[in-house]
Amino acid sequence: MEKIKIFTDSASDITFEAEKELDIAMMNFNIAMGDASYTSRIDFDNDQFYKLMAEYDGIPLTSQITAYEFQEMYEKYYKEGYTDLIGILINSEGSATYGNSLMAYNMFIEEHPEAKDKFRVHSIDARSYTGAYGYAVVEAGKMVKEGKSAEEIVAFAKEWIEHCVVYFVPYTLKYAAKSGRIPSAAAFVGDKLGIKPAMRIYDHVISTAFSIRGEKRVVKKIAEKTVSEMKKDTPYLIVYGDDAHLRDQMKEAMTVLTGYEPAGAYQIGAAIAANAGPTVVGVIFQEN
Repeated sequence: MEKIKIFTDSASDITFEAEKELDIAMMNFNIAMGDASYTSRIDFDNDQFYKLMAEYDGIPLTSQITAYEFQEMYEKYYKEGYTDLIGILINSEGSATYGNSLMAYNMFIEEHPEAKDKFRVHSIDARSYTGAYGYAVVEAGKMVKEGKSAEEIVAFAKEWIEHCVVYFVPYTLKYAAKSGRIPSAAAFVGDKLGIKPAMRIYDHVISTAFSIRGEKRVVKKIAEKTVSEMKKDTPYLIVYGDDAHLRDQMKEAMTVLTGYEPAGAYQIGAAIAANAGPTVVGVIFQEN
């Protein structure tokens, strides 16, 4: 009989409540700010991190989760009698974390050859960020409680990820410029002229989809673009940062256009805010 554990990393931005209620194993990214080093979700919550960002002149730096950390986790759950670990992890194009999870399993099997056929690790490359895979993590956790098989859970997660698109707007462009998501010159001009780039995340790639002049038009434009591309009657999620008013405005705009409310809202944590900035708003959805 299968004994299944879901695991993810802290860039999935699932809530502490979901992590606890669904018994999800969390791998936390380390964040460096100057000489200070922190562990996300351990040393601070989101609001505390936004405060640290506001007080820090530089750009926070994130580090990958190592193969050693994954191997330690595999050892723990193998000893506890789990048969299947299902991991949904940050975009492999943006972090070596996913690759390290695969390397760790190979190392684990070398040390425990007897486990090869009775302890399986299903690492899934989310190809995206934040709630785009956080939603799959939460739903996978629910499926475990419902008694679904590892095969069914893996199939669901891969299907969601394959068709998942994110549109979001960063309100402060210096973080995206420093991380290379937006050319520095474009970020400088955009800030001066009040032009906000609408970013699109799909299948590993972050691109600038279109530009929006003026902050007041951001929510409306993102909602309209999302609905024009979204598969009808499928779940969608709101993604936001340090401004809950933007979350509520996006929720209202999307509810009016779709006729139903979002399946949830994901507040970006340290690993995502370090690259996008603290103030963002957007929608996660299934493409048509």
